[in-house]
Amino acid sequence: MSIITVLLIIVVALLAGMEGVLDQFQFHQPLVACTLIGLVSGHLTEGIILGGSLQMIALGWANVGAAVAPDAALASVASAIIMVLGLQGGDTNVQTAISTSIAVAIPLSVAGLFLTMICRTLAIPIVHIMDGAAEKGNIRAMEMWHVIAILMQGVRIAIPAAALCFIPAEAVTAALNSMPEWLSTGMSIGGGMVAAVGYAMVINMMSTKETWPFFALGFVLAAIGELTLIALGAIGVALALIYLGLKENAGNGGNGVGGSGDPLGDILNDY
Repeated sequence: MSIITVLLIIVVALLAGMEGVLDQFQFHQPLVACTLIGLVSGHLTEGIILGGSLQMIALGWANVGAAVAPDAALASVASAIIMVLGLQGGDTNVQTAISTSIAVAIPLSVAGLFLTMICRTLAIPIVHIMDGAAEKGNIRAMEMWHVIAILMQGVRIAIPAAALCFIPAEAVTAALNSMPEWLSTGMSIGGGMVAAVGYAMVINMMSTKETWPFFALGFVLAAIGELTLIALGAIGVALALIYLGLKENAGNGGNGVGGSGDPLGDILNDY
């Protein structure tokens, strides 16, 4: 990698790490982070494919109470760099590089979670320092420590990203090519299954008796090969608009018949 490419990757990693806390521009999301790394490294198409695959996994990752979700930022950035290094070696198949990167994303996300906990532990004394500055009315000090705390979250991703960038591409290529076929095939299959698990986690959080009919309908429509993603999206929007129209009509009393405001729920409750 050239120095410019490495610097741009470090900038993307820094933004991804900070966005893991800020959630403002979503740089930490796999689709964004992998695409940006693919763009600055000259592998945009591969970066989009990897980011889209990892995004399906990250759909089910969410902080619930005190439970912190796996770190999507480190998983996205590190796996994208590994993919780029494998491709730059020259002898690695694109599909193999992407499949392997997807497979290593899960352990990387766990490692990122450990780094996140360290940063948040270090942020505790910073909060006390900011409290002391607030008591003194020192707004400048509060802002300075605020920026330091946010940058610390970015550095936790930037440092591992920089370290990965200096690994010789030939070494990564040799490691990928030395994997036996059964292992690379298993990683490819496992990567596809993990994406399904991400969807399942989202469905588990959203599932109600009112939404299951829409899921079943979408599952059937997705099996029709002639329907593109745009067509499926249009069908989904149409179903949502129809449902909202029925709900508004039921909420207004319809033809004088009372209801709960949920037309599908009223129908199901009758059975």
